[in-house]
Amino acid sequence: MIDGSMQYYGLTLDKFLSHAAKWHPDAEVVSATAAGGVRRTGYAALHDRARGVSGALRALGIGRGDRVATLAWNTQGHVEAWYGIMGMGAICHTLNPRLTAAQLSAMLAQSGAALLLVSPDLLPLAREASANLPSLRRILLLDTDADEDGADAFDPLVAAAPRDAVWGDFAEDTPSGLCFTSGSTGAPKGVTYTHRGCYLHTMRQLQADVLGPTARDAILAVVPMFHANAWGLPFAAPAVGAKLVLPGRQSDGAHLARLICSEGVTAAAGVPTVWLGLVEHLEAEGGDVPSLERILVGGSPMPPALMDRIERRLGAEVQTSWGMTELSPLGTAAPPGDPHRSAAVSGRPAIGIDLLVADADGRPLPEQRGTEGHLRVRGGSVVERYFGQSEPATDADGWFDTGDLARIDDAGNLVITGRAKDLIKSGGEWINPAEIEAIVGALPQVSLAAVIGRPHPKWGERPVLLVTCDAAISDAELLEPLAGRVASWWVPDTVVRLDAMPLAPTGKIDKMQLRLDYGQV
Repeated sequence: MIDGSMQYYGLTLDKFLSHAAKWHPDAEVVSATAAGGVRRTGYAALHDRARGVSGALRALGIGRGDRVATLAWNTQGHVEAWYGIMGMGAICHTLNPRLTAAQLSAMLAQSGAALLLVSPDLLPLAREASANLPSLRRILLLDTDADEDGADAFDPLVAAAPRDAVWGDFAEDTPSGLCFTSGSTGAPKGVTYTHRGCYLHTMRQLQADVLGPTARDAILAVVPMFHANAWGLPFAAPAVGAKLVLPGRQSDGAHLARLICSEGVTAAAGVPTVWLGLVEHLEAEGGDVPSLERILVGGSPMPPALMDRIERRLGAEVQTSWGMTELSPLGTAAPPGDPHRSAAVSGRPAIGIDLLVADADGRPLPEQRGTEGHLRVRGGSVVERYFGQSEPATDADGWFDTGDLARIDDAGNLVITGRAKDLIKSGGEWINPAEIEAIVGALPQVSLAAVIGRPHPKWGERPVLLVTCDAAISDAELLEPLAGRVASWWVPDTVVRLDAMPLAPTGKIDKMQLRLDYGQV
């Protein structure tokens, strides 16, 4: 027997901000304000404020395991709230302000949140969503010193609170957060994050072949904090002492261009439609974003033409990725400078995530490379059971069914080929919309493309192509690239041109809305 051991050092999320406060105290967190300016602080000051959040919450009766909801944009106050809630062992339930009051109310009822911290402009929505919820005791306003319409400002409570709350004195598998899935293909489900899972996820984000930030970076987190932990950026930035830039409510091209230039942003993350907006602004108004080096995109497939357009106009490298709320959320990422990088490829998994391609019954395919199948995943930051459900979300071997169709190429890169629920059955045979979308989306005149099924009296369903594109391109020219690349009966019968593609609250193309609007005869 060998004597000796290593210290126990719990993998709790407070460690990231405490580290930044000690070793990168003056590295900045910059937050855009509603008035059009910016609010600046350093990690040491942010750490002090977050400790004050814990003290204020304790005075309000919040303890370990209690849920505190946030309905807020990407701001300094929201980051302070995250760390203050999670550091003391409470659970941060992030709410998406782009949902309806009824949807938010249902989520609040499920979580049983005791407090709701709100961006001031979202107070009317918060009041409507919180009506008739007996568990919700109080609404408090973030990022302001002023009370408003009967709601108290949180900042004065934070400023006056003691800083003596103990952080991280709990097991690392303690729940830290709650986020509901977008519901873009079904009813939203709650995913409970843990300190350990999010800590391990951050370690993956820090790898050079993933985001790989350093203290020299300025990271723009356009991906919302209310969706899948903002892809972990509020943890990754302080972990290395990088500057963290928060856009507040606005994510339009003009606003992002100003922030990137004024703050020297080197890396940014968000869904493809965000970067389309930035490119369109620069094309219309002129200007450049010379500091920007790389962009991490995810959330929905990126058309190849859009990827080329972004890289050409912004001069920044696009890193494609794939993930889900259930994965905390990163699953795979294309490494910087990868020769196999393309819009269709979502990169490889980093250590801590494993992938499996299976048949429809969950049996592993005998050949795991180059064969399309149903994608399953497992790892230390992957959901095991949804919030409020008794049955596991995984199979007997721990694999979670993502609902995606995919193949893994010879280099180990993941290629998402579609969603199982999106498949269209025509004449008894399956049509994969993602393949059509990828081909049409590669046309330089096309900004966004989506394919849905529409009932047909003879064939059961037939595909409909919906596009936002240059008016000069004809329907025949939109469909022409499909010839010889997909079966002739896959070619959509109808083309619908949209002035704007409907987007789900997370920025993905909203296929549920498209089916409601265009999926009926």
